[in-house]
Amino acid sequence: MEKQHYLGIDVSKGYADFTILNKEKTIVEENFQLDDTFEGHQQLFNFLKTHFATYSKLTLYCAVESTGGYENNWYNSLHKYQSVMNLFVARLNPLGVHHSSKATLNRITTDKESAKNIAEYLISYPEKVDYQREPFLSTAKRVWTFISLLKKQKTQLYNELESILYIANPEIIPYCSDGLRVWTLKLLEKYPTAKHIARAKVESISKIPYVSKLRATELVENAKNSVASGADETTKEIIISLVKQIFSLKMNIDKHLKILESNIDLPNEIEILKSFDGIGTYSAVGLMLEIGSMERFNSSKKLASFFGIHPAYRESGDGKSTVRMSKKGRKQPRHILFNVTRYGIAHNEFIKNIYAKHLKKGMAKKAAMGAIMHKILRIIYGMLKNRKSFDAQIDRNNRIKIRVVKLSSQTTSKRRLQPHDSMAPISKRQAKNRKEKELLPK
Repeated sequence: MEKQHYLGIDVSKGYADFTILNKEKTIVEENFQLDDTFEGHQQLFNFLKTHFATYSKLTLYCAVESTGGYENNWYNSLHKYQSVMNLFVARLNPLGVHHSSKATLNRITTDKESAKNIAEYLISYPEKVDYQREPFLSTAKRVWTFISLLKKQKTQLYNELESILYIANPEIIPYCSDGLRVWTLKLLEKYPTAKHIARAKVESISKIPYVSKLRATELVENAKNSVASGADETTKEIIISLVKQIFSLKMNIDKHLKILESNIDLPNEIEILKSFDGIGTYSAVGLMLEIGSMERFNSSKKLASFFGIHPAYRESGDGKSTVRMSKKGRKQPRHILFNVTRYGIAHNEFIKNIYAKHLKKGMAKKAAMGAIMHKILRIIYGMLKNRKSFDAQIDRNNRIKIRVVKLSSQTTSKRRLQPHDSMAPISKRQAKNRKEKELLPK
């Protein structure tokens, strides 16, 4: 008879704890700890080899939590062992494991207990676990992660440069409302402070790409009347150095984006996602790394919950709290989706129109952007599930087909056992609500 065991791995920096349970959640192998070294991985291989020899016809299900990269070595080693062992390996969302462990009411939190909680999660929620035989987008993930690192560094340098410009060249800041553009950086590389711009000739400044003579004249006149307090040599050198580092990072990012697009064999899902105006290769790879396999999500609501963009509200008695985006789970997927949404609102006509309709209804800009994020994620779900490129007409047809559930029908469902009683000791607010519902068409 085939046996099933579950290996929970709690990863820490430099080591990991391991616990094996059977399907009845009984400990088969007591907790043991191994270091994240060659010897530690060799010991894991030898242990698993012995374990499979002990239990014939065994299938081993293994899992690590996503811990920002510390789990990668163990995850990849287990993938390699699949060629000689009948095992499956998965990454888990720490939030799901955390809530599962809270349900056990166990107050003890140790690495040993955490490993056991991971194994128990595999047993309790098999439908939520995505086991993969081969590393999904493993090469693309390394390039994507490196690009993300470079982008974070560039943002840090941008922020530092803007803070220095406030004292050295404040008249440039109004031109940077949408971020520091290439012409702004080239200007600052040559004329780092207001003092340098004031002394420059209009003809020299207008030679910089995208700087007209009119703009150059404006820049010089503003610089002559500048209130800048930082015009010393040290400030000048810092600005020039920051600009050069930003240019270097930008070139490096562009280089690796080309590698991501040209030199890596990407799955068809990437091309499907790119058919939506606003999702490029970088965003598409990032989204697929987060989503993994669509089989994990049986509805767009499940995907929205995974991204943490589903509405969170509480209804109790007469009161109802403000509806907000839950923001549960990892920030990274929401960050990718947010950037896609920003681009879509600015450049995608289909999304731009929906955004405008939300604003026309009186929705706040941030709330409207949240609604658009949810909308784009539902579109992504539909494209990946049906393996079809984006078609705005399909979305329009789907919206027409949606059956609007009237409030009256919701009330009938709630009150199917007893109609509203006029003698019930209810509040004024509840009485008002009931009168409004009675006036709705049946």
